Amino acid sequence: MSTARDTDSVLDEFLEHNGHDVEGWDRSYNKKQCPDCGGLHETAADECTVCGWTP
Repeated sequence: MSTARDTDSVLDEFLEHNGHDVEGWDRSYNKKQCPDCGGLHETAADECTVCGWTP
């Protein structure tokens, strides 16, 4: 029996492998949440559009 991997962890692994930093973002359901202002963004976001924070 195989186990399903979490979609976010697979995506994060892919992004890290391709040179992207995925550390620093909080998660809220299927969105990334800015740790500075709490703004919610799509999982592909690499900068907060509310306050400009980047990991």
